[in-house]
Amino acid sequence: MDELLRVNNLKKYFPVTKGILKKEVASVKAVDGVSFEIRRGETFGLVGESGCGKTTVGKLILRLLDATEGEVIFDGRDLQTLSKTEMREMRKEIQIIFQDPYGSLNPRMTVYEIIAEPIRKHKLASGEELTRRVADLLNRVGLSEREMRKYPHEFSGGQRQRICIARALAVNPRLIVCDEPVSALDVSVQSQILNLLKDLQRDLGVAYLFIAHGMPAVRHMSDRVGVMYLGSLVEVADCKELFSNQLHPYSKALISAIPVADPDHKPKRIVLEGDVPNPISLNPGCRFYSRCSSACERCKNDPPELREVLPGHYVACHLVKAK
Repeated sequence: MDELLRVNNLKKYFPVTKGILKKEVASVKAVDGVSFEIRRGETFGLVGESGCGKTTVGKLILRLLDATEGEVIFDGRDLQTLSKTEMREMRKEIQIIFQDPYGSLNPRMTVYEIIAEPIRKHKLASGEELTRRVADLLNRVGLSEREMRKYPHEFSGGQRQRICIARALAVNPRLIVCDEPVSALDVSVQSQILNLLKDLQRDLGVAYLFIAHGMPAVRHMSDRVGVMYLGSLVEVADCKELFSNQLHPYSKALISAIPVADPDHKPKRIVLEGDVPNPISLNPGCRFYSRCSSACERCKNDPPELREVLPGHYVACHLVKAK
């Protein structure tokens, strides 16, 4: 598959200020040197515990936040160098599905107005053609065109997320950032939305950056997976490879926590000890040092680089040797 998006050494630091003059005394390294690529038509899963920087990566790609450093290359163009006008035009190519289907829809607009707005904005259709396009989008996401005159409060959470998906698809994007799209939904509805996203990808060829903290959803959706910890990627691999052969101790702990629907199964849960380090004053070496049971002296002072140890399998750990 051809490369659609490449993220190179992406960083986002938020300043920490003090005093009346708001003097900058430190910075929070929310994203610190993240690099990965997404191929056309594939799903790249980005997983990690809350606060690790997953959502910030998505916002940096969309230019909802400006990066401190790094490149976001989409189809050969660096999005960080585009003007506001150029970036506005580029938003046809990259869309987002937000986590909260309740807060991401304007309660004063009908479903028709919500979905039609981006189509009008980019001058893709008007009049009867616009109405047909909105109706087609609603049908695609499993809703009836008869509901286009209703308001968001008349729908359930799962139906609202379907409307959000229809809005994201309205301008025919090539990449959609899915920012924890099912975490606010009931478990019974989550699988419906995930299957809908997979069906749309199969039919339309759209690529996804799938951000989540739930490993089962990532496993169901992703072709490749990146594991984040405190702003950095610690492991990147093919989805099947990652779930069968984790190499980083943090990845092993995450996957050991996945529940198994078998009353006779005795899980070998890896419980991480210690607290998550303060993101303002991080250890100079490996960020996982204080919680890793296998850490050595080198881990304390020498930050590991993300390197390929198996074909297509990358890990940032001094203790893992290349094979």
